[in-house]
Amino acid sequence: MKLRLNILLLAALQSTAALTLIGCGGANSTGEAGADGSVSLEEAERRRWRAIDQVAPTVTIGRSLPAGSGMVGLTGQATDNMRLYRVKWANSRGGSGTAALDGNNTAATWSAASIQLQTGSNTITVTAEDAAGNESRATTVLTRADAPAPAPAPAPAPAPAPAPAPAPAPAPAPAPAPAPAPAPAPAPAPAPAPAPAPAPSPVGSITNPILFATQVPTFQDFASRASTFGNHRASSDRVARGGDLMIRYPDGSLRNLTKEAGFGTAIAVREPSVHWNGSKALFSMVVDGSGSSTWQIYEVSGLAKGAAVSITKLANQPAAYNNISPLYAASDERVLFTSDRPRGGEAHLYPQLDEYESTPTVTGIWSLNPATGALNILNHTPSGAFSPTIDSWGRVIFTRWDHLQRDQQAGGEFGAFNLTDESAAAGRLGHSEVFPEPRTASSSVFGPVAGYTNNLFTPWQMNDDGTDEETLNHVGRQEMGFGYIPRSFTSDPNLSDLSDSSFILNKKTIRFDGGIYHVKEDPVRRGTYYGVYAREFGSLSTDQIVSFTGTLNMNPEQMVFKDFTNASNSGGRFRNPLPLSDGKFIATHTPATSATPNSMGDMRLKQLTPDANGIWAPGPSLTGGITRAGASALLWELEAVEVVARTRPTRSAPALETPEKSIFTEEAVDEAALRTWLKTNDLAMIVTRNQTSRDRGDNAQPYNLQVPGGVRTVSPKGGKVYDISHFQIIQADQVRGYTLVPGRRSIGQPLHDAKARNPANPGGPAGSVKIAADGSTAAFVPARRALAWQTTDAAGNPVVRERVWVTMQPGEVRVCASCHGVNSKDQAGGAAPTNKPEALRELLRSWKSLPK
Repeated sequence: MKLRLNILLLAALQSTAALTLIGCGGANSTGEAGADGSVSLEEAERRRWRAIDQVAPTVTIGRSLPAGSGMVGLTGQATDNMRLYRVKWANSRGGSGTAALDGNNTAATWSAASIQLQTGSNTITVTAEDAAGNESRATTVLTRADAPAPAPAPAPAPAPAPAPAPAPAPAPAPAPAPAPAPAPAPAPAPAPAPAPAPAPSPVGSITNPILFATQVPTFQDFASRASTFGNHRASSDRVARGGDLMIRYPDGSLRNLTKEAGFGTAIAVREPSVHWNGSKALFSMVVDGSGSSTWQIYEVSGLAKGAAVSITKLANQPAAYNNISPLYAASDERVLFTSDRPRGGEAHLYPQLDEYESTPTVTGIWSLNPATGALNILNHTPSGAFSPTIDSWGRVIFTRWDHLQRDQQAGGEFGAFNLTDESAAAGRLGHSEVFPEPRTASSSVFGPVAGYTNNLFTPWQMNDDGTDEETLNHVGRQEMGFGYIPRSFTSDPNLSDLSDSSFILNKKTIRFDGGIYHVKEDPVRRGTYYGVYAREFGSLSTDQIVSFTGTLNMNPEQMVFKDFTNASNSGGRFRNPLPLSDGKFIATHTPATSATPNSMGDMRLKQLTPDANGIWAPGPSLTGGITRAGASALLWELEAVEVVARTRPTRSAPALETPEKSIFTEEAVDEAALRTWLKTNDLAMIVTRNQTSRDRGDNAQPYNLQVPGGVRTVSPKGGKVYDISHFQIIQADQVRGYTLVPGRRSIGQPLHDAKARNPANPGGPAGSVKIAADGSTAAFVPARRALAWQTTDAAGNPVVRERVWVTMQPGEVRVCASCHGVNSKDQAGGAAPTNKPEALRELLRSWKSLPK
């Protein structure tokens, strides 16, 4: 897996003895032109390997196995003296792909499950490539004697159904402020003759048109088009060219919108999203030969049947970076999207590397006003945010890859090092880390400390201005992945490796090596959400669909995850669930039952129907299958959305609650003036009412806590009580680099932002504020940067650590009643704290003395 197979797969498989390589494919050795920097990244890696490896790998072709429908599977062996990278295949009659690998870094069995043969002789060339780019090849000739079967005669047209009563026309959306004319899309190459369109399929009586992307299958599962992470990169080995933006009408007819707009075959398309008025949509597209080989956002109109299609490139977006997953904001005409643009725009920090694989990732969700060019990052995500959508309450719902763990590449073959700061001229340091605790067992003044790792794709929420970012309804590991959650201090008998699930309704565990992807809210059953529950590797983010509850402000103890499709995947695997406004349900489905990417060539849109037990299963294809001109292999049908007008949700601005508002009043501080100062200085404020109060469901970290000389919150079970004196704030700095991998990874560093002028805390650890006698804390913190924190004793020894990164926006005042926040009761059986936080009083008094 991208030059680090031994380390990363050991982490992924943990106790498994054998290593499984997952074919991933880098840039071709000839080098592709790519404005996103993907080629230079690959080449930089290879140059380092070439300095120590000039020996080509070996490859042999073994058995061929019939795969049906004129297809064949091939297997063989590949070896290398240092680092085997990938095995590719190509057919002289058309078609190519990346083989799956099973073995270790120097010897592996490769397999290509579905190679399409044409009638007559087919020369299959298999190429093994090592990390340095050295290649060797083997060929075999396979013959297909049979002619392709003639196309079946079309089925008689079904009797027309009675026309449904027309739905009332939605009220017209208010006209947005005039915007500059969008930049014209680059002149595409002429399109070749299209493949014959499939026969219309009226199956399912879907009420509204369905907009979706087709994609030439890209089977590699590591950081490619359909992967669970790192899927934003645009080089052609990570996203094959030849897909289109398609629309299916209720009568079953299909229309190729990108082809009609004049785009050729050297494109790829992804993730359409429909405007609130139903008349236009955003999507991302990469267009080779346009002067940019990055994913860029386009807008399409003319979606009605018979209307003239128009596709224009969105103005003022970051042109040098990959911009994907676009959607229209709820509160105004901004566009939200994810991007790999560096958090502050510094090119030398590109790409941001995730916390697990040290692989390029998107930096977060961004907002853009196309008319003015105003661009802001709404949440800084060190390991990536994926597939944002907006629910009926106006919340931006998305999947985030949560780690907040120390670097598993540190001290290994990558040559990890720290930098003095995020500047381009920063000097190198060692590779020490301070937050959180080590990945392996360690010691502390409180006794032995368990090693800590975290790996969960979690549903998150925030407002569409980036405020109030948190896991969906504050759901956590104790409610989603209940069961084994290792305790921090292993000698404290009060702490437990097993979470207490007696408080929660959820009985379906979400594993820590995967999570929930492609979340959509049900437009008919408000507050019900659907997602794909999949593993991080080997799945192309396909697996079982689950439903879960998530009504606004629902207590996490009441949230329930349930099987929506069969948990065993006996009927196949699913992707991109889409509940429809008429109560029906469609999704992308593949008949493949195992987590083997090469078996997932057939991914088509299907309507699902429930069985007697309420488990939903796939019905017939909605399209009949779509192919490219001159090819017989099916295209994937992905990321469907319903073309229908929707009510635009509204949300009131968050307001301070009574305890905090009282402090502002008593100290004669104008809240608006403070927020303006925070915005001017790119700061936010974080307030906690009582750091000794913790949710009763979290028994993995200390919960018997006291402030020396102040408040004390202790469980009826008694046991060891920990003193907490300081609240140390941690900021995510991109200061971890590697000699073998370009880019920077974020690591936690004590707060050092010069603009965060908090009251002095003599004797406290760096970046900390004092915990007041009532247990409260308050601090100014940098905005638009991922943050975490921990409480410490008087000597600065960590006691309770935050387990996820959180981002705040300029001017935001974020209040947490407890840490870990209380769902129903705290560890002593009490409710969430409502005290007036005295630490806020001290911070406001200090602020009044600052020069403005």
